[in-house]
Amino acid sequence: MRRLVQPGPVAAARSESFAAVGRVLDYDLAQGANLIEALTGPLLAAGFRSASITFAGAALHPFRYVLPGPPRDGTHVAWFSDPHLPAGDPARATRVETANATFGWRDGTPFVHCHGVWTEPDGTRRGGHMLPEETFLAAPAPARAWGLAVAAIRVDPDPETNFPLFHPVAAEEPAGVAIAGRPARLVVARVRPNEEIGAALVALCRRHGLHGAAVRGSLGSLIGAAFADGRTVADPATEVLVREGRIAPGPGGALAAELDLVVVDGAGHPHAGRLAPRENAVCITFEVMLEAEPAAG
Repeated sequence: MRRLVQPGPVAAARSESFAAVGRVLDYDLAQGANLIEALTGPLLAAGFRSASITFAGAALHPFRYVLPGPPRDGTHVAWFSDPHLPAGDPARATRVETANATFGWRDGTPFVHCHGVWTEPDGTRRGGHMLPEETFLAAPAPARAWGLAVAAIRVDPDPETNFPLFHPVAAEEPAGVAIAGRPARLVVARVRPNEEIGAALVALCRRHGLHGAAVRGSLGSLIGAAFADGRTVADPATEVLVREGRIAPGPGGALAAELDLVVVDGAGHPHAGRLAPRENAVCITFEVMLEAEPAAG
């Protein structure tokens, strides 16, 4: 398994997590709003303080994004490309195939971290890191969120990676707000660099006493990727979103993770499939939402 030497001191705790009863909410993204407003506005009104979100089929215009890339100096192990505009007719919208987003807080205001795959006006299929303040909904679109009222996700400096990163913190439930959506037992977490992502998710389930869990709306970065069918992505930094994931007992009874991901390389090409076990290390961070599954029997 590949590893990268980060610029700062290695933190002793290799993940941070918070478990509580949360809610699952289906809602609509408003036309004309940027991604931050569209994704977080209804959740704030519903009493959420943090969430992992999925959406598909959205039309975006204007739209800006960046791709993963090599470091530009010695202060980080990876960096981003310059901002990209979609190729093709600038008056036409880009169509989202699938996207995951984390709703958290930056400098005391709502913020989102969003990875997706889309088709640009010229028909090119790409993926990467959406710039939420510069990306707008050209039409309404459905979304689903798994969120918590008693935990926030906050951007803070991370000495190990030298990036400002989301991580979960306890929060006070909003007073006088009826929390909407169906209840669900959730674990929100951040996994640190060089941790094998499948093993880290199994460890989170054990930490919080989960007999099994579904992975919801999660995203992050990996050091390349190794798929179960033998394909690999060689780039040292990739942008990733989880399409489907489950942690469940394997044939011997021990918990194991099965993750179906989209992995975006430095050219913006999406690679999709099931990850090989024990071969995929986190590059910078991985933002995780687990929904507990009931114990068998």
